[in-house]
Amino acid sequence: MTNQIKCIILNVDVVLITEIEELMGDVGEPDCKLINPFEYDDNHELVPWPPTTEQREILIKSSDILTIVDPKKEIIKKYIELSA
Repeated sequence: MTNQIKCIILNVDVVLITEIEELMGDVGEPDCKLINPFEYDDNHELVPWPPTTEQREILIKSSDILTIVDPKKEIIKKYIELSA
């Protein structure tokens, strides 16, 4: 199964565009892998997230995600360009 590009909203100030993979894990452990996550910033730009690491696969708990939606086509296009 290929990963889909999604818009993940962690809270009202953090919107990520990323590929996401569900992982099996124990309760309370990370159960989502974010692949090449970019933050959609106030200037409508995609910037690598988190900015403090070169790591491109980030594990998080699904309980930390507020919601997941499909990004606009132009955002997907930009994401593909940046993550290639």
